Amino acid sequence: MLRYPAVAGTFYPADPKELSTMVADCARPDSGHPAAPYRACMVPHAGYRYSGRLAGEVLGRVLLPERILLLGVRHFPRGEECAILRAGSWRTPLGDAPVDERLAAEVLRACPMLRDDPVAHKSEHSLEVQLPFLQSLRPGFRFVPMALGTLDFPTLTALGRGLGEILAKDPELFLLTTSDFNHYESEEVTRQKDQLAIERILSLDPRGLYDVCRKHKVSMCGLGPAVSMLTALLAAGAGQAELVRHATSAEVSGDTRSVVGYAELLFR
Repeated sequence: MLRYPAVAGTFYPADPKELSTMVADCARPDSGHPAAPYRACMVPHAGYRYSGRLAGEVLGRVLLPERILLLGVRHFPRGEECAILRAGSWRTPLGDAPVDERLAAEVLRACPMLRDDPVAHKSEHSLEVQLPFLQSLRPGFRFVPMALGTLDFPTLTALGRGLGEILAKDPELFLLTTSDFNHYESEEVTRQKDQLAIERILSLDPRGLYDVCRKHKVSMCGLGPAVSMLTALLAAGAGQAELVRHATSAEVSGDTRSVVGYAELLFR
C-alpha cells in the first residue's frame, strides 16, 4: 500500500526544494548539543510555521537509528481506535518512506489491541509531518506508524507495556511520540495547564499525567500516545526525561488570547 500525503501544501511545503530547505533550517546542528542516542522523544505536530523549529530542534539532537516507532494521535473519528499499518510506504514530497514490515509484525504480536487499518491513517497529520524530518536526518530509515483514538487507560497502558517489551529487547530502537498541548485558551492559562502535564511527563508518571489532564481539563491532543509512551519507557528501564523547550503559538502569531501549547522532550 502507498499512503499519499494528506497535508503537503498546508502543514508543510509541497515543493521538495522548499521543504528540504525548511527542514534543514529547522534542524540546524546545535554545537552545544551534538547528536546523541536517546530512547524516545515527544514533539509537536502543528504546521511547520508554528512547530517545525521545535520538532527540528529535538530531532536534530538525536542520533537516529534505522528503525523508528511512530506513535501519534488519531484526530478524526474514522477507522480503528488503535491503528497500525503493517506494510507499504508513505509518500512525502521528499520521496517514499517504507514501513518496517518485520518490526510491525513484532509490534502486532506484543500489542494485540492494534488493528491494521489504512482508514485511520489516511487523513491523519500527526505522523505525516514527522516524516520529512526523518527523511532528511536519517536517510534510509524504516518505521512503524501507530495512531491512537482511544483514551481508555487500561488499553493505553497495555499498549505501552507491549511497546516497552520491544524497546527493552532492542536498545537501538527509537520511539517518536507526538502531541500538542493545551488548545485555544489564553497564553497565561495554557502555560499553567501545560506545566502541570509537563511535570508529570518529566516524572515518567503515566497515571499522574492522565489524571492531571482530566482533572484540570488540559486539552493535550496526544494524551493517549503520551501515556503509552511513558508506560513503554518505564517497562524498558528508561530513567531520565529532559524538557528541551516549552512554547506556544503566540510566539509566531502574536495572539495571546487563544493559543496552542507545544513542548519538546527527550528521554534516555
